[in-house]
Amino acid sequence: MAEWTVETVADRFIEAARTAHRLPPVRVQGHFNCWPTIVRMPWENMGEEPSSRYYPPDPAAVERMLETMQWVLWLEEEQRHLVWMRAQRYPWKDICCRFACDRTTAWRRWEKALTVVVTQLQAVREHRVGHKLR
Repeated sequence: MAEWTVETVADRFIEAARTAHRLPPVRVQGHFNCWPTIVRMPWENMGEEPSSRYYPPDPAAVERMLETMQWVLWLEEEQRHLVWMRAQRYPWKDICCRFACDRTTAWRRWEKALTVVVTQLQAVREHRVGHKLR
């Protein structure tokens, strides 16, 4: 990646949240169901919504998600919650209620948290470039 910005970091957090939701559910190992699947008649399913299928994310998306999850270690706990809520597309109203502040303050805190991540990513990038020059 050439240059990290607040927008690119925010996009990566959004992608990580979407990827996390597409992962298969965690199940307890060793338990299974021996009962046969019940095939229902169409009239038995009249009011039921059809089940939607989710396709698992590709391995590259999972790798990017894991890398993005490492970035939250640079943030304080409140900043982590704020960034993750925004990545999951919570409305600003819900975020403001959660953090007991107005919308502008919540946006400033979110922007500051992403700036911390951008600064750390730039430092890591400069360290790698400086290390290669030696």
